[in-house]
Amino acid sequence: MSSSSSTTKPPAPGPSRPITPTTAGASATGPSSSTRPQQRLQISTSNNSPRKQPSSPVDVQHSPLGGSHGFTSSSYQRGQPGHLRQRSIQTPQSELHDPFSDQAAARPARNDSMPHRIVTTDLPKAALMGSADPFADDSDAGHSAIAHNMRNDRPEWTPTQQYLYSESALSHSSTGLNPLPFSGPMSARSSPRGSPSSSLGDHSSTAHFNVVADPALLKAYSALAYTDEVDDALHDAGPPAKRFGADRRIAEPVDFKGRSSWTSSRGILNMGAVVILGLGLIMLFGGLPIYTAFAKASLSNFGASGLGGTNSTGQVPDIPSFRGLIDKDTPEAALSRTGYDGKAYQLVFSDEFEQDGRLFSPGMDPYFEAVDLHYWQTVNIEWYDPDSITTKDGALEISLTKETNASSHGRGYLGGMLQSWNQFCFTGGYIEVAISLPGDTKTLGLWPAAWTMSNLGRAGHGGSLDGTWPYTYDECDVGTLMNQTDPVTGLPKVVKGTGDKYNHDALSYLGGQRLSACTCPGEDHPGPVKPDGTFGGRGATEIDIFEATITDGVGEVSMSGQWAPFNPSYEYVNSSTDYVEFFDNKYNTRANTYLGGAYQQVTSGLAETDPTTYNSSTKFNDYGFEYKPSYIDGFGTGSITWTQGGQRMWRISDQAMKANAASNVSNRGVTGEPMYMLFNLGMSENFGYVDLENLVFPSVMRIDYIRIYQDSDYINIGM
Repeated sequence: MSSSSSTTKPPAPGPSRPITPTTAGASATGPSSSTRPQQRLQISTSNNSPRKQPSSPVDVQHSPLGGSHGFTSSSYQRGQPGHLRQRSIQTPQSELHDPFSDQAAARPARNDSMPHRIVTTDLPKAALMGSADPFADDSDAGHSAIAHNMRNDRPEWTPTQQYLYSESALSHSSTGLNPLPFSGPMSARSSPRGSPSSSLGDHSSTAHFNVVADPALLKAYSALAYTDEVDDALHDAGPPAKRFGADRRIAEPVDFKGRSSWTSSRGILNMGAVVILGLGLIMLFGGLPIYTAFAKASLSNFGASGLGGTNSTGQVPDIPSFRGLIDKDTPEAALSRTGYDGKAYQLVFSDEFEQDGRLFSPGMDPYFEAVDLHYWQTVNIEWYDPDSITTKDGALEISLTKETNASSHGRGYLGGMLQSWNQFCFTGGYIEVAISLPGDTKTLGLWPAAWTMSNLGRAGHGGSLDGTWPYTYDECDVGTLMNQTDPVTGLPKVVKGTGDKYNHDALSYLGGQRLSACTCPGEDHPGPVKPDGTFGGRGATEIDIFEATITDGVGEVSMSGQWAPFNPSYEYVNSSTDYVEFFDNKYNTRANTYLGGAYQQVTSGLAETDPTTYNSSTKFNDYGFEYKPSYIDGFGTGSITWTQGGQRMWRISDQAMKANAASNVSNRGVTGEPMYMLFNLGMSENFGYVDLENLVFPSVMRIDYIRIYQDSDYINIGM
């Protein structure tokens, strides 16, 4: 029929008549020109009748893809490329129910609550894959059976929405396969003016379209579709799950409910896994900490406190670039000691220097810093350079080297000074260092030292030392004034010959105590304030662990304390061993005849050294001092005791520096200032003769460890 033919009259109510394709030139109602009889498939879309064989057959034509495509007159009429969606299946409101209720699960769903699948009439019952030669039957029924079995009644072939494809959509398909072959021109019933029986608006009508199976294409596709592959088992989802309710959700059947039990084999495995997991968690968070506490010795928070590296729960951070206060390489036997006062001491700081290659430029170590300056206060020959200090073979090395003027700030030599100023301080306790001295006991000139100073003064920075070093004074009298002299009365009058013979016999050239007890309210003073509202006297006191020297070919160390203000002739009170005591030992300890001068009063003892510990990388001797500040239990209880090789060298009490009427000064106690550590190697004519011609460079002072202990009842460390 030509495209200009009028609209076909709708058929009378009743069973739908089949629509058959026509060939060119045939009438719309004439027989098909196809020489092969066609198997008729039918699709029912009725929502109002139970599932049964549709009364109206549908011609089905199979595509090269092995599926079925239908064509409606309405889709062809509108000429819309693509596909037209079949009308939605509507479920009566009375049929809606909860798909998860027991009643719904027990009751089979109505046939009309879901779309009807494509069914065939008079199909063979033999399964496609069960036949030895599925293509032996070359009849229309055999071809339809092949198509039916390829669908295999899978759930995906029964969607809620089915799609009908127009002829124009298939002709414009993007698939690479050949277009679907048509048996001939469309009949009158499938013309653009198709009957209302195929209209999408009729909810009770049945859609009719022709699909012709191509045996050759089906056979070729079947060979590909059903070829066995090694991973087929991975894609086998098993038998289709049962579905219930209008929305076809999967629900647990009634007859299966209540069958599960934890006493089954699966239940026992599940419960066993839970028990094992629970026991593992208990062991991880409960058993392991208990085991660790009993099986491994701890370092008692590594000596850290709130300010020293712990939080409110006592946890100690473990940061590679920020070591704890106590080095983890410290031997367990060194974690505590008994003090010379008979009290129990615990380790509060240590550094074993076991990590090679450490550097001490500013910001590179949490507790120490190597200075970069010329130590002009003592007129040193060398320049202190940070690169002169490092760690090697488990020890700290401070080197003194000969350099060009250009590479040594014009000094010709580079030395090193390491200090913990403003980074670590301690008040009271015992400090011990193991050191191998540089050079030998025959050549003069080297000045190795290990010492401490109050944090108020920064060594090498004269502005911080002016008016603070070496004051240890907490009274408001003439002792705080410049030159220890009253500017009004000129008192006290110092007896001639009791001053510094190198400075015009003057007793003191100090400029006065800057942070004295005489400070008036509102004036600059860091505190503390006493209960009566007055300030306490502050200063930068110095206590030396040792300064090494040589006397007549014998190595010695000077162990001293610095004081201000001064006594006449710089003498301390030694009338009793309660004040000063030198102990018998193998180091031949004795009092130093040098007592000080116009800038400091010195209380010092000399002790010989172990000559085998010079210039050695394996043999060290320990040096240290134990001290108690006077303010803890009051003046008369403070003292300092120096040690070497685990033995006491000498001891001084604060009473050796009690008030002196001749100089009008009051008691000078053992300092209570926070003290920081200093270690240096240099040269100075002020300290003694320097034999530059015979000294060997580089010279190296090595420190094996530094350890600080404090009374367990009086821990006082900080920055």
